[in-house]
Amino acid sequence: MIYRFRVILDNDTDDDIFRDLEIRETDTLEDLQNIITQSFGFDGTEMASFYRSDDEWNQGEEISLFDMSEGINAVNLMSETILEDVINEANTKLIYVYDFLNMWTFYVELAEIVEENQGTDYPNLMFVQGQIPDEAPEKSFEAEESENFDDFESDLGVDGYEGLDFDENWN
Repeated sequence: MIYRFRVILDNDTDDDIFRDLEIRETDTLEDLQNIITQSFGFDGTEMASFYRSDDEWNQGEEISLFDMSEGINAVNLMSETILEDVINEANTKLIYVYDFLNMWTFYVELAEIVEENQGTDYPNLMFVQGQIPDEAPEKSFEAEESENFDDFESDLGVDGYEGLDFDENWN
């Protein structure tokens, strides 16, 4: 079966910037990542991750391009994750973040599952709408009221560490 996705750039402008593409359900998330980066004009050399998402686009479990955990935690990798294992008719959304310094963020949604068309090479870029801007759209992260660090007070001053059993020659 073939998955048809719409991949939309998260931007704050009135311009719709998206790509419609097709890929086999048995391909990996790395294959999906490759067609997304190519279709938006990226070279594909930056760090990237997919995140499982619910219907409200809440970010869930991460699936990384590379394992940067140094063996500490188990990491789900794009190259080992088959599309049909994370995307289906019940779970149709992923968030894709490319280049963690610039935070290019895309909403990836399964639009349709169709039969494979003989003579078509997959993955297949079907439709292009809009040009990607020169710079990633700015993200605004607002802290909740409980995270207001201006109200943080500490009774520990610079000299307040004596009673904490701190060994200054620990190394």
